[in-house]
Amino acid sequence: MPSWVWVLVAIGVVVVLGVLVWQALARRRTSRLHDRFGPEYDRTVGTAESKREAESDLAARQERREQLDIRPLSQAARARYVQSWQVVQAQFVDDPSVAVASADSLIASVMADRGYPVEDFEQRAADVSVDHPQVVANYRDGHRLARQNADGKGSTESLRQAMRHYRALFDELVDADADADQPLRRELPEDETVAGRERDETARRA
Repeated sequence: MPSWVWVLVAIGVVVVLGVLVWQALARRRTSRLHDRFGPEYDRTVGTAESKREAESDLAARQERREQLDIRPLSQAARARYVQSWQVVQAQFVDDPSVAVASADSLIASVMADRGYPVEDFEQRAADVSVDHPQVVANYRDGHRLARQNADGKGSTESLRQAMRHYRALFDELVDADADADQPLRRELPEDETVAGRERDETARRA
């Protein structure tokens, strides 16, 4: 067989192997992001133009989150916010519209106290989705219903739903245990993780 044929075969094998490796890495990335974001992954993929675009967005959220100094609330701050929420809930009986607006402001205050930037709602939702992916949809729905009410299109029932949605995120933001359930760490490639373990083992033996 001519040597050029072997060259073509070798090139073909390299290309096939490259495609297989790329597909494996893509599946790993998808699995990591889906495990991390849960329902927020499905929502983002469903609203993006492509799966690749959605996964790039989610990965960028993680990278941004890693640069933020998110901290738990002190016990005093937690107690203060819980008491404020109880006041807001009681306010709903007499003035649902004001209560929902107060709930939105209260959540923004909690987020700011914990270290989340709060200038823009969409960015707030994106940032909080990394740590609280199970309830960020509630936050968006609550905000949407609150905006509808501000535009004169709300009802007492929609305001009640908004309060429920806000409560779901509020409970996680003030719950120290919820933070422990959502550890955020930069995931290392498997080979790098193994190498780190080997270095640790060598250091212990020394």
